[in-house]
Amino acid sequence: MAKASFHRHQRVYVEPVGTWAVIDKVNPVWVKGFDEPVRVTYDCGLGRDFSAEELTADTRNNEASDKQPGMGHWRLMRARNKWQSPDESRHHPFPGTYPVVVTDVNDWGGWRVPGAEYERDPDLIEMQARLIAASPALYKIAKDLRDYVRQNTDVDDDIITLAKRAEQLRKIIDGDALATAKAATA
Repeated sequence: MAKASFHRHQRVYVEPVGTWAVIDKVNPVWVKGFDEPVRVTYDCGLGRDFSAEELTADTRNNEASDKQPGMGHWRLMRARNKWQSPDESRHHPFPGTYPVVVTDVNDWGGWRVPGAEYERDPDLIEMQARLIAASPALYKIAKDLRDYVRQNTDVDDDIITLAKRAEQLRKIIDGDALATAKAATA
């Protein structure tokens, strides 16, 4: 069985061609009777599909050490709307599609919205999807603000207040029950 080694929109070095490219599509090859794909190839827009052995991941901008475990690959993708054609959904921000926040390198896992809920208020759902996809970066900003205030003694009172609020949110995200209870009463 084969597992995807790379994800869509990932920058890779394509060894047979000798150039950098971005993966446009992950192509699993399924065979009836198997629970997993037997082979996975990658379309990089270079005329043919490449196997994982022919690709090398770009590690130049790797910020994984700054991120919370499991928060490194969140991104907003668009899925095709199966219930409405683009003509039927012209009032949507992106007709014929809906947002999906993917939290795994293999383009699965994460947040999706039911079609009826998206139809009710597409602009709100689009904003929620962008907010969820940006959550790891916001989480890091909260940690950086806390660390900045701890390291600098001559900080303005307004910044200290913001850092305390950011720390409360960070504790809620980390699952600190006491912080959750304080936030509910505030």
